[in-house]
Amino acid sequence: MSHPSKVLLDIQQLSVAVSEAHSAIPLVHNVSLQINSGETLAVVGESGSGKTLTFLAALGIAPAGIKVTSGKVLFEGDDLTKLNPNALRTMRGTAISMVFQDPLSALNPVFSIGTQIIEVLRAHLPLTKAQARTRAIELLERVHIPDPHRRIDDYPHQFSGGMRQRALIAMAIALEPKVLIADEPTTALDVTVQAQVLELLSQLREETGMALVLITHDLGLVARHADRVAVFYAGRIVEQAAVQALFHEPRHPYTVSLFRTIPRLDSPTNIALTPIVGQPPNLAKLPAGCPFAPRCYLAKTDCGSLQTTLSDTTSKEHLSACQYWSEVHQEF
Repeated sequence: MSHPSKVLLDIQQLSVAVSEAHSAIPLVHNVSLQINSGETLAVVGESGSGKTLTFLAALGIAPAGIKVTSGKVLFEGDDLTKLNPNALRTMRGTAISMVFQDPLSALNPVFSIGTQIIEVLRAHLPLTKAQARTRAIELLERVHIPDPHRRIDDYPHQFSGGMRQRALIAMAIALEPKVLIADEPTTALDVTVQAQVLELLSQLREETGMALVLITHDLGLVARHADRVAVFYAGRIVEQAAVQALFHEPRHPYTVSLFRTIPRLDSPTNIALTPIVGQPPNLAKLPAGCPFAPRCYLAKTDCGSLQTTLSDTTSKEHLSACQYWSEVHQEF
């Protein structure tokens, strides 16, 4: 069922920093992203690239000491960075939900799964306990947990990893959010269960028209499930494009380097994978120019000193922060 697309979450020039003794170290730099209803946006990058932090900061749930230093986060016109904590909590419960990568630490071990879903429902909706329980069973059924009438009274340790992840998704969609942010939702799961969880998220998105943000380092998942992709490096977006364009014509050397680190089914088995040379940069000591320059196979003398900005390439939909994007080819 198709829904007319509209911008739900509009992150504009968001910068985030952590306070150290006498200074603030920038962790996320001028990130702009639009998330439309009914689409899946994949956010990709190595760990520490700022992809999860961008969304935690946008929702006001970043760890202590980490602050939004500039920019706006508009949800249907409201700037989340300006909302008071209560309004923000309500917004997080009802309009925007986040599923975290470790279901065991996200669920409370001393309460049954049902109790935890019922609590979410009753905190935001005028339901009796019985109504909330009925709704919780429906939600467990919706995320394909077998025998939900019985399993609702089980505790997290009685669920497998994949089941716990589904229970978390049930809690996240309990209030029918318009945006669901899934942070590495399948990291701890085996491949078959991964596929089922992502299939479930895609199905929910199609049924409800919600937007799905998939934060991941797994490009294979991106190819199968995303409509658009934003590639993060050193706390900034270095490339953004529709998924087909990104896979067929990447416009940033970092994206190509990421592709080279994953095995391809159509390549000979004796081809060695190429790890990206060097280490991700220290965000407190970024080079003056392109932060990827020290690790880049295409770097030229001016790359270390020239500031890079995310700009149009062959189209307005395909953005790259590489001034030499026209020389970037998919060489694999």
